[in-house]
Amino acid sequence: MLHKRQLVVVGTMLESIYYVITWACDRACAHCYDDRFRPYPSDDRSRMLAKQAEQMPKIVGHFPDRLTFRDLCDQQADGIFPEKPGRVILSGGEVLLPDVREKLLYPCLTLLRDKYGKTARTAVQTGGDLLDERVLDELLTRGIWMVSVSSIDAFHHAESDERGERLRGRLTRLFEKAGVEPSGIAAECRELVEEAGPVYNFFGATPDAWIGKLWPSGRAWQNGLSTAKYMDNFCNAWSGGLGFLGLGRTGCEVAVDPEGKLYPCCRKTAVPYGDLTQERLADILESLVGKAPFEAIACGAPERMGISFGVSPADFRERCITRTPKGALFVNPCIGCDDIHREFIGDVLGRISRERAKKNRDGKQ
Repeated sequence: MLHKRQLVVVGTMLESIYYVITWACDRACAHCYDDRFRPYPSDDRSRMLAKQAEQMPKIVGHFPDRLTFRDLCDQQADGIFPEKPGRVILSGGEVLLPDVREKLLYPCLTLLRDKYGKTARTAVQTGGDLLDERVLDELLTRGIWMVSVSSIDAFHHAESDERGERLRGRLTRLFEKAGVEPSGIAAECRELVEEAGPVYNFFGATPDAWIGKLWPSGRAWQNGLSTAKYMDNFCNAWSGGLGFLGLGRTGCEVAVDPEGKLYPCCRKTAVPYGDLTQERLADILESLVGKAPFEAIACGAPERMGISFGVSPADFRERCITRTPKGALFVNPCIGCDDIHREFIGDVLGRISRERAKKNRDGKQ
């Protein structure tokens, strides 16, 4: 008997939420995709962390009630696609800074455990310099599934390749001593590997990585460091908008910033898709399903996101042409995407948001 209803999503579920919990960082890397990731003066930092700590329970409270998904890559002999645990990736900034750990990271892990129990996996993304035996033990005690070290590249360790390799070696020994296994999940792809955890991996902005050519935004843009061409379609790759509306199915991932702003990709579109301090993530995503520009993004086809506004794929390509702050010619879909969002999609999102608000008011009456 075929299980025809197994792909029907009961409630909005996702595979992954990439939650940036703070802008605070111990570096201001030249290649960073957002210039808000940097060290802050003490008073500014204290105020920022206090605000982020205040907003965090609202944001996590508006995450889906269930964080699971149907794995379409794992079809069983009877045709069933099994339901598997989703994950929340907690990133920064640098989440292992002492005050960030105590005020944001550890409370967030508690919130997630209270909300999901063991049905969701939590991953921590860090530069790795601040990771030691005590911090790793604190993470493992709080049920971390993965520690992902994201700094193994020449941008983070410009002094020499040896410095990055020394960090990798020190952390590998640290993980092995604690019984944390190397992950088989490649950071640059969505291929799933069944791993109970805890596990670890390393990656960075290297030429072979999906982020190696650098997103054209933040300090990477200001410093003229992105080497992306037109055919480097970040939307159709890991951390892009691909699959973000495939609710409850393989590849459905969204990004959330420290203020609760919701985006279809980690780079962040020019305007956010909603505010998780005010609304449920499920309500926002469900209101976008079936609407042409958002479905184009979810298909990894930014050339088609403007068709409903009269912007043909050829017109879109023209909108992708610009000059970098250094004066060099630059052509990439992210530029056209930003342009379409500012001119058209911002207004569409505003209208959809008002419709959601009216629906909620009517439902309460």
